[in-house]
Amino acid sequence: MADSPSTPTHPGSPVAWTRKVLRSAWNDLLSVYYANTMIWRLLKTAALVFLGFFCWTGANLVLSYRSDWGFLYYVMAYGFALLFWGPFTHLVVVPTIIRFRRSGKGGVRNVLARHGSKANITVFLLLVLVLGSLPLGVMTFEFQVPAGDGESTNINPQLQCTQSGDVIHCHLSDSRGIDSVVVSTSGKTLEEIEEPPFDFDVNVNDIETINGDRQFTVELRDENGDTIRRYIRRVDLIPGDSSEVIADMSVMT
Repeated sequence: MADSPSTPTHPGSPVAWTRKVLRSAWNDLLSVYYANTMIWRLLKTAALVFLGFFCWTGANLVLSYRSDWGFLYYVMAYGFALLFWGPFTHLVVVPTIIRFRRSGKGGVRNVLARHGSKANITVFLLLVLVLGSLPLGVMTFEFQVPAGDGESTNINPQLQCTQSGDVIHCHLSDSRGIDSVVVSTSGKTLEEIEEPPFDFDVNVNDIETINGDRQFTVELRDENGDTIRRYIRRVDLIPGDSSEVIADMSVMT
């Protein structure tokens, strides 16, 4: 007697099917997370370092264009923290938890074996929240933002700024091809310079705070009023005046 053809299992309701898929994906994720061979440790570490570098640099790049997107500071913090927390997790934390589980001993080791991964992820997320709310200077860096048409790409001076007390002094390395310079903060114009060499001073107290950072924008414009280049400067990244540093050192000695 020939066997009757097997009937495929009915996937059930959409809710049941979704739960099954999510449960399977979660189990696969845990299998990868706890994979403890050396090759898996290195692969996971490399992947997390790459992801962290991508999020860190990508957030800084987008913030150079859209400084008002505050949520990007948390993306930046996530990427920055992942650069060192990823290797620490898969080269130190996970192997230690697995070793404690296999030992079968009670006490502190048993607690760490059961809750170590949860504690590790919790600390990491808290660190991201703190760094996103209070970003460190080492986390942030600036991209020069070009603007205008293709003919303006040859106009590319360096904006050099130094801070002395509450005053920030800035000047351009080259003023050729520039008709005016507009300095603004949070949409409010602070200075508009129409004569070369376009040096200007800005008081720190006049600079608005955006997402925890005092920052201002410098726009280079041509004779038609179109923006050629745009620079965003954060006050905490501007170096102090050399004479001020020497004075501070003399006081210390």
